[in-house]
Amino acid sequence: MSPYLRSAFSLIILMLLAATPAIDANSGGKTGSSSSGCSCHYSGASVSPSMSGLPTAYTPSTTYSLTWNGGGTTSGQGGFNLDASSGSWSNLGARVQSSSGELTHSSDLQRSWTADWTAPAAGTGDVSFDLAVLYADGNGQNSNDNWGTQSWTVPESVSPPNTPPVASDVFISITGESAILQAYYDEELVASYTYMDDENDAESGTLLRWSKDSSVVSQRNDFMNVPASYTSIGDVWSLVVTPNDGMDLGSAVSASTTVEIIDYDADNDGYGDQSDAFPEDPNEHADSDSDGVGDNADAFPNDSTETTDTDGDGTGDNGDAFPNDATESMDSDMDGVGDNADAFPNDALETTDSDMDGVGDNADVFPNDANETMDSDMDGVGNNADAFPNDASETMDSDMDGVGDNADVFPNDATETMDSDMDGVGNNGDAFPNDASETMDSDMDGVGDNADVFPNDANETVDSDMDGVGDNGDAFPNNALESADSDDDGVGDNADAFPSDANETIDSDMDGVGDNGDAFPNDATESADSDDDGVGDNADAFPNDAAETMDSDMDGVGDNSDAFPNDAAETVDTDMDGVGDNADAFPEDASETLDSDGDGVGDNAQLAAETLAAEEEAAQKQMLTMVGIGLVVVIGIAGAVLFMRNRGEDANDELTKDYMPQTEQALNLPIQQTQQQVVSQPVVAAEPTVVRQWTDEAGYTWRAMDDGSNYWWTGTEWKRS
Repeated sequence: MSPYLRSAFSLIILMLLAATPAIDANSGGKTGSSSSGCSCHYSGASVSPSMSGLPTAYTPSTTYSLTWNGGGTTSGQGGFNLDASSGSWSNLGARVQSSSGELTHSSDLQRSWTADWTAPAAGTGDVSFDLAVLYADGNGQNSNDNWGTQSWTVPESVSPPNTPPVASDVFISITGESAILQAYYDEELVASYTYMDDENDAESGTLLRWSKDSSVVSQRNDFMNVPASYTSIGDVWSLVVTPNDGMDLGSAVSASTTVEIIDYDADNDGYGDQSDAFPEDPNEHADSDSDGVGDNADAFPNDSTETTDTDGDGTGDNGDAFPNDATESMDSDMDGVGDNADAFPNDALETTDSDMDGVGDNADVFPNDANETMDSDMDGVGNNADAFPNDASETMDSDMDGVGDNADVFPNDATETMDSDMDGVGNNGDAFPNDASETMDSDMDGVGDNADVFPNDANETVDSDMDGVGDNGDAFPNNALESADSDDDGVGDNADAFPSDANETIDSDMDGVGDNGDAFPNDATESADSDDDGVGDNADAFPNDAAETMDSDMDGVGDNSDAFPNDAAETVDTDMDGVGDNADAFPEDASETLDSDGDGVGDNAQLAAETLAAEEEAAQKQMLTMVGIGLVVVIGIAGAVLFMRNRGEDANDELTKDYMPQTEQALNLPIQQTQQQVVSQPVVAAEPTVVRQWTDEAGYTWRAMDDGSNYWWTGTEWKRS
């Protein structure tokens, strides 16, 4: 083939390749490629997939947390396909999804992933894992991307179960003996048991627990013996054995009997030598009073001063004043008469009390009268019956007021004895005992009821103006029209419009606010002007703002500050474009007010962009038309070249030399014109058009452009990825 024809075909192939669209990546995931990898991408370097968390051998039905990546940096765009031959997936990490039983990425915005794998049931056998990982360079093409695959096989963990050991024939003994029930306090206790294991595993770590009186003695844990130094007479010891083969503990087994710690008994009286006060005397074992005589022979086993009681009266001979008289044992007053027969056992001067009044006959003035023993005033009346035992002039006090009847003016009234003013009212009941004209003072104010205008009011006695209010409580004691001044302002409550307010007395406009505190004393509709703007608070829409008084549209912003005083929906117009900020989609841009499609671009700017996009689309269509025409021209030229070459073979060499330059010139001319027309189109300079917009899982907003590029919104600008 001629060089010209080859050039034409090469040009056509290059143009066709240039017109071929880029192959889109699987940004939403891909399955079925865990073993083969991503062959549609042209790897510029290898990727080495790795996975952590896989066990060397899995335990059936156990869950493992896995993490995998392609090695190297884990930030950037990437994707994967992971497949396990058995088991199940759960707790899928960020941007991981399950599809057809396999795992793959749900977005291409990271290079490391996680998930939990639950191993299959027992008996499944080996499980294989296949992983393919792709790292993309972010150019939106399939070139310069890196991918690789890796596989793992995890066997099932299988181990035979262990049978715990068994302990039997457990008992406590002493050296050279079998099971015992008792042991002396100076003997060592020894554990005995038989160990058995089905797999003949050696004994290792068997637990022995000794208990004294049901409480574990931790100092002897796992010891085969209990030395005599740990035991005391009366203790009860027990033992529990739990066998161990080094892998599993068997069942705990208690000793067949418990062991009581006892003492020796030389005289065989049933009492141990350590507690027997008479270890060689079988008739005695205790001496409670430590007097050297055993309790059995001691008439007083708890009294070390006595051992015998000759007269059997319960008092030992050593302490019995009458050891041979069972009716007497003591003579406290040493008068020779035993205490039992002596009416006064502690008084040597007395022995009898004929009237049984507790006073001996020798000292009793009335020995046969149990009610009397003394007559101090010698009036013949005993002290007990004499109301005044030391006053011979008095014996009775009928009203029991402490004054004898002979001297008492009121002998039958215990509350009275005297009447100084002789008004018939005793001094105790007479408020004025020396004033025969007064007897009562009901209110206890020192003025008798007869002279007191207010006999029941201790605070009052006089009423000068006769208004029914005493002078002490009357603020105006000489004015019958007034009696109180609650606010102490000098004006009586009856005449005071504000009787409880010392600052006010008059209310000219009758609005309930005193003239002194009323900013508008003659206007009943107003009383305050909080902002001092001359407009009362009731009529002022902004009573605390001196700069505002009206709010025509009732939007809470005063007319003076409201850019739209008659529009309750608007108050501010930041960009001064005549549209309030609430209705303005672009309140700080005077050139825009609407964003009909809510894409963040104003309608004016969007219309301009759409117009420009339409112009660019028309230019692209024109370019494609011209490229098609160019292809037709090229093919025509190629045909012409072939035709002319065939004719040239029949011509002489001189004609061929003249013709070839013309052919080359004819061939090159339209190609140059076609290339110049393509370059002249404004395709490169055109702004890309948005073909799709979305928000990813991280909350970032993206745009796919018609030139294959992607942009994301940083919060302040669109940045190309």
